[in-house]
Amino acid sequence: MQTDIDPRHLIGRKAFDRNGTKIGTVDEVYLDDATGVPEWAAIRTGLFSRDAFVPLEPSELVEGNLKVPYDRSLIKDAPDFGVGRHLSPAQELQLYHHYGLDLAPPPPLPDRPFGKIAGTEDAEP
Repeated sequence: MQTDIDPRHLIGRKAFDRNGTKIGTVDEVYLDDATGVPEWAAIRTGLFSRDAFVPLEPSELVEGNLKVPYDRSLIKDAPDFGVGRHLSPAQELQLYHHYGLDLAPPPPLPDRPFGKIAGTEDAEP
C-alpha cells in the first residue's frame, strides 16, 4: 500500500475486491503497534452486516477507492473480531492465516556459545 497515505483519509472510502466487485466502505484503519504503519482496514460490508478485516499491505488506492487483491467471498469469511478494539497478536495471526500471508520471521537470537547460559563461566579448579 502507498505509505504516504494518511490512514484517516482511508475512512469512508469505498472498497472493491480484485474483480472490481464492491465490498463495502472502510470503517476503521488499524496501525501496526511497532511501526505505526497502517496494517488492516475494517470494511463495513453492508448496512446491517459486520466489518471484515482486510490487509492493507497488498492493497492499493486506485482512483480514490481501496482495491483489495482478494475475492469478496474470502473477505466476507474473514474472522470477525468487532471494531473499535485493539487486535491482539493471536487475532492478527488468525487474519494472516486466513489471507495466506507470510508472517515476518522472528528476530535472530543473539550469538552465544551452545551449551552455556549467558553469564556463566566454567570454573577453574
